[in-house]
Amino acid sequence: MNANVLEKLKILAESAKYDVSCASSGTVRANKPGMLGNTVGGWGICHSFAEDGRCISLLKIMLTNYCIYDCAYCINRRSNDLPRATLSVSELVDLTIEFYRRNYIEGLFLSSGVVRNPDYTMERLVRVAKDLREVHRFNGYIHLKSIPGASRELVTEAGRYADRLSVNVEIPKEENLKLLAPEKDHKSVFAPMLYIQQGVLESSEERKKFRYAPRFAPAGQSTQMIVGATAETDKDILFLSSALYQRPTMKRVYYSGYVSVNTYDTRLPALKQPPLVRENRLYQADWLMRFYQFKVDEIVDDAYPDLDLEIDPKLSWALRHPEQFPIDINRADYEVILRVPGIGVKSAKLIIASRRYSKLGFYQLKKIGVVMKKAQYFITCSELPMKTVNEMTPHTVRSLLLPKPKKKIDENQLTFTFSD
Repeated sequence: MNANVLEKLKILAESAKYDVSCASSGTVRANKPGMLGNTVGGWGICHSFAEDGRCISLLKIMLTNYCIYDCAYCINRRSNDLPRATLSVSELVDLTIEFYRRNYIEGLFLSSGVVRNPDYTMERLVRVAKDLREVHRFNGYIHLKSIPGASRELVTEAGRYADRLSVNVEIPKEENLKLLAPEKDHKSVFAPMLYIQQGVLESSEERKKFRYAPRFAPAGQSTQMIVGATAETDKDILFLSSALYQRPTMKRVYYSGYVSVNTYDTRLPALKQPPLVRENRLYQADWLMRFYQFKVDEIVDDAYPDLDLEIDPKLSWALRHPEQFPIDINRADYEVILRVPGIGVKSAKLIIASRRYSKLGFYQLKKIGVVMKKAQYFITCSELPMKTVNEMTPHTVRSLLLPKPKKKIDENQLTFTFSD
C-alpha cells in the first residue's frame, strides 16, 4: 500500500465512523471454486455482528468525504474545514481485496459524500461493487449506502451486487430535516427505499420460478436516525420506525445519539456528550416491537411521549399497567409471558416447554434464565412468596428496581498516590 492511499484511508475511515448502520447479517454465501471468500450469516475496520452473534470485521470507509451538501449535523458538510480525500474506484477495490487476503476483514461497508450530483456518486459506488464481484470474483459481504435522490436504474443495479442496501432517514420529521439540511427532503430518501423494496420482492418472485435467478440485496435494507439533534420525542421516532418495519424488506432501524461535531452552528443543541442512555432505550423499545409483539402505542403515547431513562421500556410498561399482573407462570400463554419484565424470548420458550412436565417454582425459573429480581413482582408460581406489584404498588416496585447510585468518593478521606 503506497503512502498516498494510506493517507486517504486514514481520512476516509475517520469520516465514515459516525454511520452506525453497518451490521453484517441476514445473508449467507458459501465459498465457491474460482471465487474469493464467502459471507457468513487497524484503520477503517469495524466490528459488526451476524445473526448468530459472531463478530464480523468490515472495512468501513467512504469513497469520498467531499460533499455538495451543507447538513448542519454532518462532520463532512461542505462548509467544514477538514482534510478531504477521494479514492478512485480501482484504489478502493484493490484496498478491499488486499485487506481481505490478509484476513483483516470479511466484507465492505461503503458510503460516500455526494459529489456533482446523486447519480454521479451512486454510479461510482456501483462500479466498486461490480468490479469486486465480476472482476475479482469477490464473494464476501458488501453493504452499500444508497445515495438519496439516486435514480431507480442505479439503485436496481446496486442491488445486484450488494448484500445489503441502506438509505439514512437521519431526521425523523421533515420540517426539522429542512431546518438542518435545507437541500434534502424525505422524498429523496423514501424513493430509493421503495426501489430497494421493489427489487427484493421482484427477485423473490423470480427465484420461485427460476432456482438460479440472481438475488437482489438478499440481506434487505436498513436505515439510521439521529437522536437528540432535533426536538422529536421518542414517540415520533418510534412511530416512524414502526411504519418502516411494516415494509417487508426493512431489517433494521439504527439509532445514533447525536454527536456534537459542529458546535459553531446555532441550529444544533449544545450537548456535552451524546444521549447514549436515550439511544439505548430506543434500541430496547425497538426490540420490543420486533420480537416481543408490542405495539408502538403501548410503549409510547401522548401521556408518555418519551421513554423513561431510569428503567427499561418493558418494565416501564408493566408498572403503568399493574392490572395486567400478576400472571400464573404455569398457565399463562406465551404472548403474555413475553410481557413479564425479566423474561426474554428464549426464557419464555423454555418455560412453555418445561411446564409440560412439572410445575415451575422460583429456582426452576432462575435456572431457566429468568431475571427473578424483576420478574418476581409480576408473576405467581408454585412457591413464590414475594408480594406482587398490586400488593406493593408500582411506585414501590420501581424504587426497588432502580439502579443503585454509585458511591461517591469522600474528598475529605485520606488518599494515597503511588509513583513508579
